[in-house]
Amino acid sequence: QVQLVESGGGLVQPGGSLRLSCTASGSIFSITTMAWYRQTPGKQRDFVARILRGGTTSYANSVKGRFTISGDNAKNTVYLQMNNLKPEDTGVYYCNADILSGRLNNYWGQGTQVTVSS
Repeated sequence: QVQLVESGGGLVQPGGSLRLSCTASGSIFSITTMAWYRQTPGKQRDFVARILRGGTTSYANSVKGRFTISGDNAKNTVYLQMNNLKPEDTGVYYCNADILSGRLNNYWGQGTQVTVSS
């Protein structure tokens, strides 16, 4: 069984920084993609950033230049460095991954709360 566990959320003032981590564990042969999404109450879950196994990254326009996604393939871990945070970045951040474990499946973490407020 595969699990994704996020950590690193919290309360931060506008302009501050946080780093989120997500580690995949279980019966994993390989991970092809890891990504972050975020969701606020009453709204859909929106794409934030993605990294492919080879290192190619992509970002939502709203976070370009402020957020950086990186990965450690050896640790099955993805990070999201968030700088210059704004109140509109507030939400529950979810880790998502495409993982080959017998067959290729998509997995979600349980989410971690990020609150940007003064």
